[in-house]
Amino acid sequence: MLTITKNIEQLCIDTVRVLSVDAVQKANSGHPGMPMGAAPMGHALWSTFMRYDPKDPQWPNRDRFVLSAGHGCMLQYSFLYLTGYNVTLDDLKSFRQLHSKTAGHPEYGLIDGVDVTTGPLGQGFANGVGFAIAQRHLAARFNKPGFELFNYRVFAICSDGDMMEGVTSEAASLAGHLGLGNIIYLYDDNHISIEGDTALAFTEDVARRFEAYGWHVQEVKDGNDVAAISKALSNAIEEQHRPSLIKVRTHIAYGSPNKVDTAGAHGSPLGEDEVRLVKEFFGFDPSESFVVPGKALEFYRAAGEKGVQTHNEWTVLYAAYKKKYPELALAYEQALREELPSGWEDKLPLFKPGDAKGGKMATRQASGKALNSLAESIPALIGGAADLSPSTETYMKAYASFTAENPGGRNFHFGIREHAMGAILNGMALTKGIIPFGATFLIFSEYMRPPIRLAAIMKIKPIFIYTHDSIGLGEDGTTHQPVEQLISLRSIPNITLIRPADANETAQAWKVALQHKGGPVVLVLTRQGLPILDPDKYGLGAGVEKGAYVLSDPDDLQPELILIATGSEVELALKAQEMLLKEAIPVRVVSMPSWELFERQPDAYKEEVFPKGMKKRLAIEAGSPLGWHKYVTDEGDVLGMTTFGESAPAGDLYKEFGFTPERVVQKAKALLG
Repeated sequence: MLTITKNIEQLCIDTVRVLSVDAVQKANSGHPGMPMGAAPMGHALWSTFMRYDPKDPQWPNRDRFVLSAGHGCMLQYSFLYLTGYNVTLDDLKSFRQLHSKTAGHPEYGLIDGVDVTTGPLGQGFANGVGFAIAQRHLAARFNKPGFELFNYRVFAICSDGDMMEGVTSEAASLAGHLGLGNIIYLYDDNHISIEGDTALAFTEDVARRFEAYGWHVQEVKDGNDVAAISKALSNAIEEQHRPSLIKVRTHIAYGSPNKVDTAGAHGSPLGEDEVRLVKEFFGFDPSESFVVPGKALEFYRAAGEKGVQTHNEWTVLYAAYKKKYPELALAYEQALREELPSGWEDKLPLFKPGDAKGGKMATRQASGKALNSLAESIPALIGGAADLSPSTETYMKAYASFTAENPGGRNFHFGIREHAMGAILNGMALTKGIIPFGATFLIFSEYMRPPIRLAAIMKIKPIFIYTHDSIGLGEDGTTHQPVEQLISLRSIPNITLIRPADANETAQAWKVALQHKGGPVVLVLTRQGLPILDPDKYGLGAGVEKGAYVLSDPDDLQPELILIATGSEVELALKAQEMLLKEAIPVRVVSMPSWELFERQPDAYKEEVFPKGMKKRLAIEAGSPLGWHKYVTDEGDVLGMTTFGESAPAGDLYKEFGFTPERVVQKAKALLG
């Protein structure tokens, strides 16, 4: 292994700078300035402080790295190549090109060594808090004396932009409250944003703000002083009970004579002439591109090999752990494979009309009962709400809360921080052995749009629970009554949204959520009580897994029309069916809790539910009618919400907006002529 000398160290850092500049210039697109200024920070991390294995990027006890300033991704790509990940020089040359591993911002699953998709500022910062929570919880569950299986840390590089975004404040506040000493963030304080000097809009004292959050804060005045950065990192590692922020004063586009400390280096290539000057400044041949000096490559590959050895030592430790604690090891290996414990489905509750007063139960209550029934058999299931667990029924009664003192607790109190909750859940969901859920009212999903979208992009599976799903929540009025949220969420690729019609459909929705792979699951639940459909007559809601199913057909009669409904409106469809049958008008009722699940079914099944020859269809949903026309055909209609709601009791609102069996009957008759 090479001995570190000042010359080799500087050569390594400058190699990263020049590689980054070359890749951005070749792509004619990107952000060269940040990698040039932050390269010494990256060098300290990848050469000395981070534990990682380039040969096995998913090693469970690796340190997590988050490039929250995702626009500077050539910094990360350069280190991945240099340290020996499955990233080639050709990958760097194809930066930002079609089907390249090296996308314009780091993407999880696209390239080895990227632990989370970042780019929207502040998201990575909060994802890291989720990683840190997950580490603490895994350690509490699996670590034993002499067997510290999970002691990894979460490192990140953040930008001025990250510090401005509100989600950062939310996540930092919670991290400080929870005493997450396994977080070590480097703040690339270069004073430049796209519009110019950050002083245009950002003059607060970031260090004092984070101290107020309960963080351990250090400052490094020279971003090129690797020794000072390393000392600060060492201090942060020693700090066990507070998250650490290291504010490092850097210079964007360091080494560029004409663009250093300017916004011109933030989101644009330097230009061929300036690239030549940069290479001359760092002692590289200006006529050559993508040059990696042998000594620099040798040094970084040796750093990568250190991680391979550290991983091997952990593997020996785990083998001994497995002999001493075989049941715990089996549980962890099962979680690594994303398998659920055997027999868990037997814990799903079965509801009958007599189980609730008046035969009615809100689907949020049914969800809470299902969650509590499943909690014992699925220890990986953890989560909570944004200060709304009593309202969303998301508290696991047999378990303690996750706190700084008790990281083994399974109930989370995210506080009124919906945005951070979503991003933190993503970090948790990216950790094998954790199945996280988070809850709030459906209307407040609006605060969570960025993390929901990123979860969908990454195809990871946090479970988002949204209650108070329509005008049925009543008196809180227009500000709290969702109208456009259902179609808004359904429009996101890779989302699976389920709006169950009763208690048994809700239990089955939980079954789908836990088994699902390939994106987040959204459970949309009512505040108000709904009839528990008699399982002897209607089944157990097992059709939920297919997205839509025939709930009720007229006996021995060919239906003349199909009533399609979701959630609380299925009750209206069934009542209208009875009323129409009394007038000798036979209709079919289809419960359609999930468009996305239905679209995954074979064409033959779709034809069974919605025969092509049966085009008279009426969809009923207390939300925007957008999107329903695909299912009702050009001969059908939609009973939905085209305005905001009102403040009144739920029953009055349903009458006001036409969600009554009588109105359904009227519209059905109009369709039939």
